[in-house]
Amino acid sequence: MPVKEVITTEQKKMARYAKAMGHPIRMYVLELLSKQSCCYSGDISEELPVVKSTLSQHLKELKEAGLIQGEIETPKVKYCINKENWEEAQELFRKFLKL
Repeated sequence: MPVKEVITTEQKKMARYAKAMGHPIRMYVLELLSKQSCCYSGDISEELPVVKSTLSQHLKELKEAGLIQGEIETPKVKYCINKENWEEAQELFRKFLKL
């Protein structure tokens, strides 16, 4: 007898997005990037009072969740909101919060 899957794909995606957004620094980065018309090119650590290694870990978490994308162009790194996943996250949370 097959086991019924209780957790939906949408719930798994929403949990991943929520986990990635679960820190104030990450929320700041998302807010900063969402206000940009194009990629943010520069050192985000100049905007925040955290060491670069800490910021790097936060950016990595957001990137792994698919909320941001980035590319290294020496000597700078460009970060952008991943628009497709950002819109998906917004829609998932909208639906969930209306429950």
